[in-house]
Amino acid sequence: MKLLCSFIFLIGFSSQVYAASVTVPMYLTVPGNQEGNYVGAVIATDTQYGLLLTPKLHNLTPVMTAGIHGFHVHVNPSCVDNGMAAGGHLDPYNTGKHLGPYNPNGHLGDLPALYINQDGTASLPVLAPRLTVKDILGHSLMIHSGGDNYSDNPPLGGGGSRMACGVIPQ
Repeated sequence: MKLLCSFIFLIGFSSQVYAASVTVPMYLTVPGNQEGNYVGAVIATDTQYGLLLTPKLHNLTPVMTAGIHGFHVHVNPSCVDNGMAAGGHLDPYNTGKHLGPYNPNGHLGDLPALYINQDGTASLPVLAPRLTVKDILGHSLMIHSGGDNYSDNPPLGGGGSRMACGVIPQ
């Protein structure tokens, strides 16, 4: 019986190894020192394959068009001034390169592109294999107006302006 209890404990413990998660409330960016309209949240969860980002977003159109949008972790935990206070993409290894979420020689904050539906919702999860919840705490999450080609040409993959942002809690 003692062996069975130990086994059950270990199974329960091992399933919790990747259970860290954080919910990031997202707001449209606006000029000045305030938040825009609330547009939902993104839940970031550790998995054995990397960081799973599950958007539960709404009311994104007509501010953003339907389709693919740049999605990144930015350095600073602030979304004021049209999202510019968030700073650049998270790049703790100082690579200075925007190479996408799968290339270890680029920004750590480069995420897979986010898909926005015609009705202004986004719910399709993306997986960032090089990140964990711990890596993103105390930073910000940004959705850009344009797509992302995961290169530096055009600059930062062509994502364009910062349209929705959320501060990731510590």
